Amino acid sequence: MTGAEAEAETRDGSWRAVGSVAGWQTAASLCYYAIFAATGFVRDAFSVSESLVGLFLTAGLLGYTVFLFPSGAAVDGYGEKPVMVVGLLALSVALVGVTFAPPSYLLLLVTVALLGAAYSTAMPASNRGIVAAAPAGSKNLAMGLKQVGVTVGSGASSLVVTGVAVVAAWQVGFWVIGVFAAGYALVFATRYRGNPGTGRLERPRLAGLGDNRAYVALVAAGLFIGASIFSMLGYTVLYVQDVVGTGPALAGGVLAATQVTGSVGRIGAGSLADRLGGARGAATVALVQLAGAVALFSLLVGTGGSFALTIAVFVALGLTIHGSTGVFYSCLSGVVDDGDIGAATAGGQTALNVGGLVAPPLFGFVVESTGYGAGWALVAGSTVLATVLLFVVRRRI
Repeated sequence: MTGAEAEAETRDGSWRAVGSVAGWQTAASLCYYAIFAATGFVRDAFSVSESLVGLFLTAGLLGYTVFLFPSGAAVDGYGEKPVMVVGLLALSVALVGVTFAPPSYLLLLVTVALLGAAYSTAMPASNRGIVAAAPAGSKNLAMGLKQVGVTVGSGASSLVVTGVAVVAAWQVGFWVIGVFAAGYALVFATRYRGNPGTGRLERPRLAGLGDNRAYVALVAAGLFIGASIFSMLGYTVLYVQDVVGTGPALAGGVLAATQVTGSVGRIGAGSLADRLGGARGAATVALVQLAGAVALFSLLVGTGGSFALTIAVFVALGLTIHGSTGVFYSCLSGVVDDGDIGAATAGGQTALNVGGLVAPPLFGFVVESTGYGAGWALVAGSTVLATVLLFVVRRRI
């Protein structure tokens, strides 16, 4: 690429750069979301309860959350490329490290926390790259395509981990994913140009973001969106095994199907939001998706045991709540200045993760004491609160 071509690409946007960032997001999500596909194996390998499975997921989210603001500051200071390369290599190493934890449950929590810390680079870095790379008038679609990397990575990891476990140990699936991620990191380092940062590491300007009422309401909505999404991700496999009565491979297939429709939902939502226009269009689409998710979670409260109905509900949840995160981040990046995107994304993702830190163990406790119906009622209530807050965001834009 010549200097003139590179300058034009930076100015006008490039679908090639969008594709590179989306590919990186896919590889990163393959690593992180492998732990969600392995919940059944972890329960058996360590002989732990459902609530301790939730603690296992919480450990990953805790590492992810604690390092979000440092990662956001690094992205704003040094640009997204070096952060993405180092982050993906760290993810591959940490994922392989998880497989050496048995039989120590404490060591498992430590290694999965390190995996989460490495994944903290994902959203601040990839969102900054998308905002810079997206062709004019297509930011919501580009963000949706990038977010497809999350669902594709998550779905593929569930197929790899549960599929490999049929013929070998579940740890082998982790090794396969780790090798792939390391390989993509090296390719990404040579093919992606990136965008420079300020050249210095600074504390995020949180005071200015706190004065932005639309941003604050959006972050509050993210808290409850995260609670709903991570509860669903963490217990889809166990729910299908325990209530429907399927094996781990088929249960992993249901989770994978949810990620496929989540990908479709993110692309469709982004395209529609671009047609409606800007941050307000993104908020409108996300609002409709969350309202649909409330109805779907409510179906799980009073039903259970039917494999066909279970597949239908989870597939539809992929289109709704899983498909809403692309327009959520588009809306978030649209209500702040470009120079604050790293810090703003860290704030939004922190809210999502805090919901994920609290909700999965609580969901597991409710399931143990009352049953899955009460657990899904809790998730439905969380989604209602997210819908109300997003309605407030839309009115303030």
